[in-house]
Amino acid sequence: MIKLIIFDLDGTLIDAYGAIGKSLNFVLKNLGYKKASLYQVKINVGLGDKNFVSRFVDGKEVTKALALYRGHHRDALLRYSRVKPMVRKTLSVLRRQGIKLAVASNRPTKFSHILLKHLDLEKYFDVIACADKKHELKPEPYLLLKVIRKLKADKDKVLYVGDMAYDIKAGRNAKVKPIAIIGGSCSRKELAALKPYKIISKLNALLKLIKR
Repeated sequence: MIKLIIFDLDGTLIDAYGAIGKSLNFVLKNLGYKKASLYQVKINVGLGDKNFVSRFVDGKEVTKALALYRGHHRDALLRYSRVKPMVRKTLSVLRRQGIKLAVASNRPTKFSHILLKHLDLEKYFDVIACADKKHELKPEPYLLLKVIRKLKADKDKVLYVGDMAYDIKAGRNAKVKPIAIIGGSCSRKELAALKPYKIISKLNALLKLIKR
């Protein structure tokens, strides 16, 4: 019997690739770099905004680039982010079933809460855990274990749902069942190679999975 489901944020519950791309290209334009494609954005996200930005600019410009990125990103999130299909309905049903819900995201706390509040998703979650320091970043299990401790859950009754290799590895490192959802930053083939507990195409597939 599953008692707790922990979710990744970007690519799992919400689609913020447009917002991320807008902020990145704002930085690149200001610093004289070539514009990045949406594909480049998608394959480079996942390890926090500092690591993300550092993949597109020279090392000596990372601090400046990160400040520009963060200054632009709040408004970009409000304009260009959206909730992924079936998310609201699925979260509502899970709550009615008495299952605890949480978020574990490599996004900084500030931007995670901006997103969740703006998209009216904050109300569904018992705990929101975000990575503000290097040791908190997935695939390290820190965030997942923090949630599990706070909600006093048994690991064998916990699922972790994410769209990236980092998520599957984080679930395994935390010794919980990792569920891979396609449609985010990794292909089905990439996710399958990591042998997650299950692979799903839409979030509402969790409802059938839990019934089993």
